[in-house]
Amino acid sequence: MRTLAKEPGRANVEAVSADLVAMPEVTQPADVLWLHLFYHDLHTALMQSKDATAADFNRAVYDRVKPGGYYVIVDHAAAGTAGTSVAQSLHRIDPASVRKEVEAAGFLLDAESNMLANKDDPRSVKVFDPAIKGETDRFVYRFVKP
Repeated sequence: MRTLAKEPGRANVEAVSADLVAMPEVTQPADVLWLHLFYHDLHTALMQSKDATAADFNRAVYDRVKPGGYYVIVDHAAAGTAGTSVAQSLHRIDPASVRKEVEAAGFLLDAESNMLANKDDPRSVKVFDPAIKGETDRFVYRFVKP
């Protein structure tokens, strides 16, 4: 990501790698904040050990995104009734849970896409399982800050 951010014509792109809870202190106000395949990690033991929650993170994102800006989330889909319960074990999350949490922070769902969907993924195996690795059923949400 850092290499891409340094390419000509991308002076307005910033690649940030930081403690998720410290994000506001290390980022500039953003037009877009994009999470790729790790929103589910907000519901793992690692985050809990840091006394951080998805709600804390989403509020921090809301504070960093400019009005009219976007919060894009791509992640591995879990079965519709799983909620956040398989985030640790399968590295997946129920898309409806993500939407509910992000909207609770003040964002509005602006668009969604099924371009990364895979109807052949049983959504009940770990994303690293060789039978599905790299081909998981994924959801794409774009939220906007009013």
